[in-house]
Amino acid sequence: MFKQSVNIVEFETLYNILYEIKTLFKFNIYNHKNLNDFNNETQLKKINITNSVIIVNNKNHSLFSNKEVNNNILIFDGIPTKIGEFVDKINTQLIKQKYNLQSKLDIKNYVLNLNSRIISCKNKILKLTEKEIDIILFLNEKKIPQSVHNLQNEVWGYVADLETHTVETHIYRLRKKIKDKFSDQNFIISHDEGYLI
Repeated sequence: MFKQSVNIVEFETLYNILYEIKTLFKFNIYNHKNLNDFNNETQLKKINITNSVIIVNNKNHSLFSNKEVNNNILIFDGIPTKIGEFVDKINTQLIKQKYNLQSKLDIKNYVLNLNSRIISCKNKILKLTEKEIDIILFLNEKKIPQSVHNLQNEVWGYVADLETHTVETHIYRLRKKIKDKFSDQNFIISHDEGYLI
C-alpha cells in the first residue's frame, strides 16, 4: 500500500549506522538534524506521521509534547545495545501502526478495513476480495481517471496474456456489488479516460 518510514531526530550517529544497512529494511530512513527540520517537513507533508516511527535519544525529548507524534516515538537510550534487537523494536512498532492504519481507511462515505477485507457504510457491510481491495486502493490513491491499461499494469502487475476485458469484468463486478449492497452507483465512476473513485 505505502512504504513506512523511520525518522531519526537529532541522533545522526544512529542514522549513519542504520543507513549503512538500509538495504536490509523494508522501510525508508530519514535523518533530521534538529527539531525544526523535522517540524518543517511535517508541516510540508513530506512526512506521513501516521505511518512513521520517530526515534529520539532520550525520554525527555521535546517531541513528547506533540500529541500528534507522541504514540509514534521510540526512544533509543539503552546504549550499548545490539542493533538487531533495536531493529526488531522498530519493526514491531511499524507492524502495530500498519495494523491500526489498515483497520480503518476512510474512502468517500465508506470505511475500508484491509485486515478483514470489509467495506462498510451506515451499518451495512460488504466482504471484498483481495483484488477488489487492490482496485479500490489504487483508484482512491489517484486523483484522475485511470485507464484499463494503467489498472492492468499497476494492479495486476501487467501479465502479457491478461486481456483488458479481465480488468473491465472485475470493475463491473465490484461496481455491481457496491450498487446492490449500498445502492451507490457512483462509488467507482466511469469516464472516457478510465475509472475514478
